[in-house]
Amino acid sequence: MESLREKQIVVTGGSRGLGLGMVQAFVTRGAVVTVVARDLERLAEVERVGVRVWPGDVTAPDLMNAVVADMRPSVLVLNAGAIPFMAPLDEQTRQTFCTVWNTDVKAGLYGIQAVLKHPPPGGSRVRIASSGTARHGAPLSGSYTGAKHMLWFMVYYTNELAKERSLDVQFQVLVRCK
Repeated sequence: MESLREKQIVVTGGSRGLGLGMVQAFVTRGAVVTVVARDLERLAEVERVGVRVWPGDVTAPDLMNAVVADMRPSVLVLNAGAIPFMAPLDEQTRQTFCTVWNTDVKAGLYGIQAVLKHPPPGGSRVRIASSGTARHGAPLSGSYTGAKHMLWFMVYYTNELAKERSLDVQFQVLVRCK
């Protein structure tokens, strides 16, 4: 297993849930971790475990450009996302239906664009959190399934771009299955 000691790692959405679990694992392995999230209260709690924090909304392209350009992470985990509104299609509004699309996919896009604009050190990795529902569906989750599957396509497209541009960066989808 490759050592992460002293490696710069950025985790978006690292203040709760799966992201927080990854942050704790990276800290245990000696990485220098920065957490990007909106919730200032949760960020203050996370900061106590010995990580840097960068408050902000990852659906803002300027934020992700600044984070990637400044931190130059060896590992960037794009994990930030919205909790889907769970209801049948006939009970969804356009806004509730698209919540995950407008957060998860947008954040993934801006994170990927920032890496392509400000390439990190050679051998770096970008991991984008998705879900097993991207393959199997989730009928009560609005656009969640489509949004999570779109992230798979984005990773495929970006790996092709990275090859064309001779960037030594690997993009990969992380799939959490329940």
